[in-house]
Amino acid sequence: MRGDPLDYGRCWPLRLLLAATLAFLYLPLVVLVAFSFNAGRRVTVWRGFSLEWYERLVRNPELLAALGNSLVVASFATLLSLLLGTLAALALWRFRFPGRIGLERGLALPILVPEICLGVAFLVFFARVVPWPTGLPWPLSLGAIVLAHTSFLFPFVAILVRARLESFNPELEEAARDLGAGTWRALQDVVLPHLKPALLASALLAFTLSLDDFVITFFTAGPDTVTFPVKVYAMVRFSVTPEVNAVSTLLLALTALLAWVGVRLQARLGGRPS
Repeated sequence: MRGDPLDYGRCWPLRLLLAATLAFLYLPLVVLVAFSFNAGRRVTVWRGFSLEWYERLVRNPELLAALGNSLVVASFATLLSLLLGTLAALALWRFRFPGRIGLERGLALPILVPEICLGVAFLVFFARVVPWPTGLPWPLSLGAIVLAHTSFLFPFVAILVRARLESFNPELEEAARDLGAGTWRALQDVVLPHLKPALLASALLAFTLSLDDFVITFFTAGPDTVTFPVKVYAMVRFSVTPEVNAVSTLLLALTALLAWVGVRLQARLGGRPS
């Protein structure tokens, strides 16, 4: 009978396929985390439980410096991409001007272009067109990476915010103006509260993408501006050790924490304008 619930007893092939898919996706991560606590140096032989590799990470100043660089770059790139992406989305939503359709479609270009192409483009730009000054104090020395990350992150923000604006009722803003609110006051009290879920999702997405980015960072980083993914890549080039597993586990935990915070905040907002 149409509309009856599925008989899951007869759907064992589907459940088996689902279990196999989940195992394929998450079992390597489980193995990675497990062997980060391996007492032995070989990652293929279990020698017992140990926190030795995490203790080495804490005493590794180069790795801690790389992690600090990644956090600074991700923070500044997220703030800049939120600002530029939100302004671009508001401009495309509110105004009608020649070339608006082409500009709106062109926002997706940095998302569609392969990262290797963007990385080479930024390398040429900062090396030949607008050379980034060397010898700047930290964190100004990370400026080239921040600008490169912002250029490919803000289209994500603009697309998410633009999609959220489609559900906004312009009559609410008109009512605020009728009650005496100016343009900026109506934007602050009516439009921006409606955009809170999109802004939150955009910030988490931008921060995670920036924190995990390797390709673009590899082409724009210098010897004194190594980030966390680039440092991990340099460690993996020689051999995969439990220390590399511990580094990857920490990065995985940080990403999972950000996702959990995002889900909780989204649940608190409820996806509704305040």
